[in-house]
Amino acid sequence: MDNNNYNINALLDQLAQQIRDWMQTTGVDNPLMVGIHTSGVWIAKELQKRLQLEDEPGELSITFYRDDFSRVGLHPQSKPSLLSDVDDRHILLVDDVLYTGRTLRGAMNELFDFGRPASITAVVLVAREGRELPIEAQIAALREEPGKEFKYEVTGPEPLALVLLKK
Repeated sequence: MDNNNYNINALLDQLAQQIRDWMQTTGVDNPLMVGIHTSGVWIAKELQKRLQLEDEPGELSITFYRDDFSRVGLHPQSKPSLLSDVDDRHILLVDDVLYTGRTLRGAMNELFDFGRPASITAVVLVAREGRELPIEAQIAALREEPGKEFKYEVTGPEPLALVLLKK
C-alpha cells in the first residue's frame, strides 16, 4: 500500500490465479462470471480478460434485493441486471469489498430468481471483518480490516483503482 493506493493489477492477477486454482481443484472449466454493479462488474470484466472464459460476464443490479431498500429507496443510477441462463451453471459472483455480507446476500437472492445455479463462489478484492450475515468470500485478494473509520473505494473503469479512504 502506497499512500492508501493499492496495486490493483497485482490484486487482479492474484484473483485470477486463485480462480484458476479453484477451477483446477473443482474441475469446473467454464464458470459464469457475474459482477455486482458497479465496481464488481468492472472487476469481473478485468478477470474475464485474464482468464479468457467463454461467456461474457453477467451483471447484477441488486437495487430491489437490498434489505434496506424501504429505507434508502431507488438509487438514481440503477441499471437492469443483464444475465444469461444460470441453471446448472457454476457462478463466480464478483464484488469489490465484502463487509457486512448484505450485498452478496441480495445478489444471491436475485441469482435464484434467474434460475438454479449448480454453485455460487464469492470472489472479492477485499474481505473485511464486520459480517452481519454468515457469508464469506471463498476467493479474496486481500483479507484485512483497517478499522471502522476507513472505507475502500474502487474507481474506474479506466483506470481501475482501489484506494483506502478515511471516512
